[in-house]
Amino acid sequence: MGTDDKARNTAKDVAGHVKEAAGKATDDPKLEAEGQADQAKAHLGQAAENVKDAFRG
Repeated sequence: MGTDDKARNTAKDVAGHVKEAAGKATDDPKLEAEGQADQAKAHLGQAAENVKDAFRG
């Protein structure tokens, strides 16, 4: 379960970077902001996984 969640968070982070770059390239601030939000969500999810791992270990 933990590995799947970590992989999803990594995928969401990468997708956020792509979305942010696309927003910058097309001068679309909304798309850029969505990409940044996706990255933030992924980072929060990763932090939660790290906390779970600390309590399991």
